[in-house]
Amino acid sequence: MSGRMLQFQLTRCFVVALTMLAGMSEKNAVGHDPVAAPHGKAYQSMFPEPTAVLATDVPDRILVSWTDSPDRSFSVTWRSLKSPDAVAEFAPATDGPEFTKNIQRVAADTAPLATNLGQVHMHAATFSDLEPNTLYVYRVGNKRTVSLPSGDAKGVEQHTRDYAWSEWIHVRTAAPFEGEVTPARFVYFGDAQNDLKSHWSRVVREAFRDAPEMTFMLHAGDLVNRGNRDEEWGQWFHAGDFLLSSIPQLAIPGNHEYDVDPANKLKGRSLSTRWPLRFEFAQNGPKGSSENIFYVDVQGVRLIGLDSNIDPKTQAVWLEEVLKNNPNRWTIVTHHHPIHSTSRGRDNAGLRDAWQPLYDKYGVDLVLQGHDHSYGRTAPLERNETSGKQVVREQTGTVYVVSVSGPKQYSLKDYEESEENPFEARGEDLQLYQVIDVTHDRISYQAKTATGRLYDQFEIIKADDGKKKFVSPEETSAE
Repeated sequence: MSGRMLQFQLTRCFVVALTMLAGMSEKNAVGHDPVAAPHGKAYQSMFPEPTAVLATDVPDRILVSWTDSPDRSFSVTWRSLKSPDAVAEFAPATDGPEFTKNIQRVAADTAPLATNLGQVHMHAATFSDLEPNTLYVYRVGNKRTVSLPSGDAKGVEQHTRDYAWSEWIHVRTAAPFEGEVTPARFVYFGDAQNDLKSHWSRVVREAFRDAPEMTFMLHAGDLVNRGNRDEEWGQWFHAGDFLLSSIPQLAIPGNHEYDVDPANKLKGRSLSTRWPLRFEFAQNGPKGSSENIFYVDVQGVRLIGLDSNIDPKTQAVWLEEVLKNNPNRWTIVTHHHPIHSTSRGRDNAGLRDAWQPLYDKYGVDLVLQGHDHSYGRTAPLERNETSGKQVVREQTGTVYVVSVSGPKQYSLKDYEESEENPFEARGEDLQLYQVIDVTHDRISYQAKTATGRLYDQFEIIKADDGKKKFVSPEETSAE
């Protein structure tokens, strides 16, 4: 074949190949025409596919939170299969790997946990005496129950060889509060609860893309659907991924964290056995509480977590002392069941009677809630002591929010003409996250959908004398 003929054949093959590629571009990745496959419902429950369910020697489901002062410490929990011996290491973070020359090690507390998928070990460690507003690096490790092969162990330092380790993870300590609020940003989620791997993943990850420098995350209960189902916690950790181990997490239990527990031979429904092992929160709640009721002071904000699943009157005694003796600039409360309900067939008069008088008395700024699987946001409200009606009082009132981040949705409540609708903004069939910025003189709030679209917003501006001004969504967007 002549050179010219060969060139012609090669050119022809090239043109044919381009034609074929052009035809494929009109099809999907496997070369088939796409066909419509709509679901019958906007949300359909899915089978809980296994997601990193089974524990090993290698630490997993790592979560960072606060037991002590956020500006001087942080705590971490994780799990392993059999190892009762666990440790954690930390050091100030550096630009390169030289931080390993300055690591310190702390022993972890370990407890066995019986689950529906078998027994595991839960571990917890706290890093203390840290510098405020400083980036630290940490890792957690479990003593190996299966030794490394001799070839793999060669050249590895003894203190590293003996343990199975996590990766090194960054966490920044909070700034101190000395009368002036250091700006803080956090993200608040209503109920995640259902199909966490399938549906909640995109919400929590969109929130991180929106607010990557957040100070902490807050979960207003119903993190999972069945509080003692280990596979559901596996999906929650799959969705949150590395965010849960690098951004401090705060949470209070919802009604779905109260569950039956045949693995531990407990009768009836009770707070999930893993709750106090999974989270390391301040143990400053009422006597008998188990890290389900607490408060934490972060950069001039006192955040109070209540458990609305149990007697509100008992908690009210503790709550009043926490509100009365509060040196912080701002006060935010979170609990699962809402003071004012957004969805049909729901009302929590007992909570309203027990807690709202204290919110009114002590000027709580913001209450963040879940449970109703729809969205609602009030103006600053106080309850008239004589009539019991809700009254807008901009300078002293409390803003109440109800939200949902998971796919399970309920219809909004239809208020009768004789009933009082306390909400200025409401919505249904929405998965939402809320980005909340706190500075010395204002709280700036934005509710966003799963796609990052702004849905609702407002500001609370506080003067030096404590009087507040509420800036409506229209006014906020105009600024």
